[in-house]
Formats: sequence, C-alpha cells, structure tokens
Amino acid sequence: MTTDIHPPVTVIGLGSMGTALAGAFIDAGHPTTVWNRTARRAAPLAAKGAAHAGTVEAAVTASPLVITCLTTYDDTRLALGPAAAALAGRALVTLNSGTPAEAREMTAWATGHGARHLDGAVKNVPAAVGAPDTLLYYSGDRTVFDEHEATLRVLGGDTVHLGDESDLAALYETAVGATLLPALLGFFQGAAMVMGRGLEAGTLVPYSVKWMEMIISILPVLAKEIDGGDYAEPASSIGLFHAALPAERRLGEETGVDNSWQFPMYDLIERAVAEGRAEQSISALTELLRRPERAA
Repeated sequence: MTTDIHPPVTVIGLGSMGTALAGAFIDAGHPTTVWNRTARRAAPLAAKGAAHAGTVEAAVTASPLVITCLTTYDDTRLALGPAAAALAGRALVTLNSGTPAEAREMTAWATGHGARHLDGAVKNVPAAVGAPDTLLYYSGDRTVFDEHEATLRVLGGDTVHLGDESDLAALYETAVGATLLPALLGFFQGAAMVMGRGLEAGTLVPYSVKWMEMIISILPVLAKEIDGGDYAEPASSIGLFHAALPAERRLGEETGVDNSWQFPMYDLIERAVAEGRAEQSISALTELLRRPERAA
C-alpha cells in the first residue's frame, strides 16, 4: 500500500454517518485519521486501524483531505474553529444539513481560512455507504473534486459534481429531501389505518412499494410539463384531485386517524381550482408554490 494509491483522509464527526464514512475509507485501504468531540466514538474505528487524533487540529493536519460530517454548518464551524489556521492549503469537504445560504457562508468561512471547499450530501443511509449505487453529490471547487474524486468515490459509486456554485449540493439536498417527510407520513397514516382494523403495517409494504414505483415512473413526465410550462394535457388533473377532497377530509373521522397534516395540501388544491386551473395537470401546483407572494 502506498499513499499515492490510497491517499490519507481525515474524517471529523463520528455519528452513525461519519462512522460509516471513516469505515469505508479504512476498508478501502486509505490511511484514515478520525476525531470526534466525544472521544469514545473513535474507539471502534481505532480498533479497525484508524488513527485517533487527540485534537481537532491534529486531525486536520494529518491529511490533505478533510471531510466533516456533523449536523449543521454551525456545528462544522464550531468543531473546526480551534483548527482554523491549519486548514490553509487543504481540501475541506463538508457533509451536513443546511440551506443554500448557509452553504455559501460555509464556503466564505473556509476560503477565508485558506481552504479549498467542496460541499456535499450523502443521499442514502449509513449502511449504504460504499455501495456501487449509493449517490453522493458535491458542488463548489471543481479542483477539489477532480483531485480527490477517486477517494470520494470510495463512499459511493454514484458520485456527481453538480457545478462550481458552492450551494448547489445544499439546494438539491433540500429540494430532493422535500419528498421524504410527506412520503413517510403518508405511509405512517396508512399504517395507522390498517392497524385500526387489526392488520399489521407490514401488509402495506408490497403495495406501497408498487405505488412509489408508479410515482417514480411519472416524474419525468411531470418535470417536462413544469419545465415547459404546459399543463394542458394532464394524465391527472387538479380537478380530479379536487373531486376527492370531501372524502379525504372525512377520512380521519371514519378511520379514527389524524390526517390533519394533509389539510394544507388540500387548501393548495382549492386555491388552484379557484384560479381556474381545474383542467390543468396536477403539476401546475408548482406555479402556486413558486410565486414570490406565496413565499413572503
């Protein structure tokens, strides 16, 4: 093993995801330095061969590539603060949650300390880190991505650079992530409904998976409608959804399930119909969501 083939890497932040990232680098043969504010979290990785740095500054200076995996950008800056001077000349990759504005602030902070910054997101669970189909996307300094792409690809085979604008990864992270909670809540509501009949939530899974596969199949069609601004030939119209609202609103009373979390979505459909959009595709709801006055 040589460092030319397996360049050293530092991972800061050893929650479940950070631990998975560090473990993937160790398994791939990269000399891996780890640091966490709670030192005991590093013990399992040290047992696998990682170097456990005693300070965050020692962790940063150990490698030309420093990857942080903390909860927020504020957490990242707080953790790196004592080692800020050591970041000069190093590549810093941040993998945490936050808004595009926060990503831009992170880049300004990192470059202000002489680091080259690449922001990113892991679009899967910790157990999937290192798999050929695991998606990670990055944005920002392209030279960092090009220089360290082989190392970063250890974390997932589907590794993408979205562009030079440092906030693109955060933008896509929040845009794609917008589907997660509504989808989960929909499944949880369905689970509550069938359990109310004495059935197990597991009985829903094969049918829910088929339903989600159908949704996946129509996303390209809906995206084309949105990009073209043409909603005149719908497969499913707003009016079709509107006609189902009375029954949807009664659902909670009939099943004993609290479905009030859906009411704002019903209100959105009501507004669209009031605007004369009943015959348009359901994708036309995008026009209501993107209006500046709605965001104010």
